[in-house]
Amino acid sequence: MTVAPGQIQLIMDLRSKGVDDMELLSAIERVPREMFVPETFQEHAYEDTALPIGHGQTVSQPSVVVRMIEALELGPRLKVLEVGTGSGYQTAVLSHLCRRVYTVERHAPLLKEAEARLYELRRHNVTGIAGDGALGWPEQAPFPRIIVSAAALEVPPTLADQLAEGGIMVAPIGDERGEQRIIRVRRGADGFETEDLGAVRFVPLMPGTGAEAER
Repeated sequence: MTVAPGQIQLIMDLRSKGVDDMELLSAIERVPREMFVPETFQEHAYEDTALPIGHGQTVSQPSVVVRMIEALELGPRLKVLEVGTGSGYQTAVLSHLCRRVYTVERHAPLLKEAEARLYELRRHNVTGIAGDGALGWPEQAPFPRIIVSAAALEVPPTLADQLAEGGIMVAPIGDERGEQRIIRVRRGADGFETEDLGAVRFVPLMPGTGAEAER
C-alpha cells in the first residue's frame, strides 16, 4: 500500500505528541484519511483537525481518535461498539485493532457512504446499523469495549448497561457550548469507576435518528 506524504507527516506528528503504541500507529498508517473527508477538504486530510462531513457532523481530528482508542485498551480478540460511525474513519482504524466492530450511525446516508468506503478497503469485520446511538445495540450486548463519538451530558445509562463486566467505555461528556471531557468508564463487579482523560470538543449526542429530526 502506498503511503501519502501527508500520512507520514501525521504519524510523525502523533509520535512527537507522545503516541508510542506501534499497533495503533500502524492502523492509522493503513487507513487513508483522504477517503473519509469530502473532496472540498482533501488538501486538509492529514492535518490534525476535525473536518465537516455533512449532516452537521465531523470527522474527528486524528490526535483525538488516537487518544480515545488508546484509552480503550484494545486487543485483537475483543468486539467494540462504536456510537457514531460518521464518515467511517475511526471505524476503519478500530477494525485493524479488534475482532469485530459494531457501529451505529444516526444518519443513514452517512452510514451508507461509510460502508462503501470500508468495503473498498476490505474491512469485512465491521457491521453497521442506522439508528439511535444512545440506545446502543442491545441484540449484540454485552460489549467488552464501547466508544462514543458524540458528547452526552452524562454517561449514557443505556450504553453503560451494555458494557460487559471488566469492560471499558470511552465517551466525551459535557455540554455542547460548555466544557467537555473524555471520560473512561470501567465496569467492575461492584459498579462503575470513571476517569477524566482531559478536554475535548465533539458534536452532541442526539436522541432519535437523523430521518426523525428532518421530519
